[in-house]
Amino acid sequence: MNDIKNLTLGVEEEYQIIDPESRDLTSYVGKFLEQGAFLFRDQLQPELLQSQIEIGTNVCQNIQQITEEIRRLRSMVGDLAGKNNRAIIAAGTHPFSQWRDQIVTDKERYHGFFDSMRIVAKRMLIFGMHVHVGIQDKDLRIDVMNQMRYFMPHILSLSTSSPFWHGEDTGFKSYRSIIFEDLPRTGNPEHFDSAADYDSYVDTLIKCGSIDEPTKIWWDIRPHSKFPTLEFRICDCTTKIKEVTAIAALIQALVAKLIQLRRNNLTWRHYRAGFISENKWRAMKDGIQGKLIDLGKNIETPIPQLMEEILEFVDDVVDPLGSRKEIEYIRTIMKEGTSADRQLQKYKENDSMKEVVDMLIENTMAECN
Repeated sequence: MNDIKNLTLGVEEEYQIIDPESRDLTSYVGKFLEQGAFLFRDQLQPELLQSQIEIGTNVCQNIQQITEEIRRLRSMVGDLAGKNNRAIIAAGTHPFSQWRDQIVTDKERYHGFFDSMRIVAKRMLIFGMHVHVGIQDKDLRIDVMNQMRYFMPHILSLSTSSPFWHGEDTGFKSYRSIIFEDLPRTGNPEHFDSAADYDSYVDTLIKCGSIDEPTKIWWDIRPHSKFPTLEFRICDCTTKIKEVTAIAALIQALVAKLIQLRRNNLTWRHYRAGFISENKWRAMKDGIQGKLIDLGKNIETPIPQLMEEILEFVDDVVDPLGSRKEIEYIRTIMKEGTSADRQLQKYKENDSMKEVVDMLIENTMAECN
């Protein structure tokens, strides 16, 4: 079973490629990949659309290494963008760009995705952040996934960065989540009794032609099909680096705490999927300003209060993980708001989507120096 001090971490981020004059998305990923091949090796990848670029950190032993990796990768991609008169943004949606204007990346897997999903695929002008936590034991991976379902709405609320869509205030803090759930096999995973139970589920989907390989299961959490990690996929692409590392540190701490409980023959209670989905809807709509259902007490509770309870819950594993400083930033997010809150405030002040884009560019690169 994993030693909680050795829970490795990895982060993937999907950036927007921006024309700094128009502030619109620009289809430029081919040039980025060509010019960055030597610098990034396999850490820079194309995404579904030519206006997207994905980075992936190396496997990190602690949260401080994640911080260094994100700074390094954002700096390198930002420098590459600048040399091409482009910029990058870390956020869940672009404030005003249109999905109809985007060019699909010329790869067989993406063309296959468009062929099978049709207009649903075309609308996927969204950008996420994925956090990987290394868990070697397959059954433990499934057990932690079962328990972590409860916490997914709380984590989403911290990452919200997509309040706008096609130039409109959507009324949601994470509209990316709304768009993404048009796809099949999204949202919270089912409960599984074991790794074998999960494998049987995947085998049935493949046998019956629903999918051809396991990565086409797009749940908020999933066991990775190639690496010994549990992959947390619920987050919007998160704008500030300190927000990224705070969320990754909280995910790691929750995983560590649940493993610790299991060692003591305890477990987090399983709750109805419908209640968890209700909480996710609340998190998508109102972010950290909202209330979630405290499923243990059957009452709605403000997210800041629930977040304090979570921080208290994980407090005894934070120092062994060496992440107290990073997790403390959760309280700053509670006080100052998320990227979605900042975007809405900037638009309220200036009535300018372009100024929202300028702020996002600045916030994305602010901690890279």
